[in-house]
Amino acid sequence: MRILIASLVALFVIFQAQLWSGKGGLPAVWQLQDAVDEQQAENERLYQRNRALEADVDDLKDGLEAVEERARDELGMIRDGEVFYQVSDE
Repeated sequence: MRILIASLVALFVIFQAQLWSGKGGLPAVWQLQDAVDEQQAENERLYQRNRALEADVDDLKDGLEAVEERARDELGMIRDGEVFYQVSDE
């Protein structure tokens, strides 16, 4: 009977050691969970960026207001009859 109990205790200790430090143990699971959380955050950031880009593409396809806004902001273009004032800090 003592041998049976001793062998069961030894098996329990071996299994616990594998659970805590072996390949596929809890530290590895925690590391993988952190990697999954990080990847999900990155995916969410990329999803939001893609939605913003889709909105820009839709605006550019549908109306001229977005095209005019980009021409003014990025290229510095003005309409005929408008006066352009440039203020510089000296």
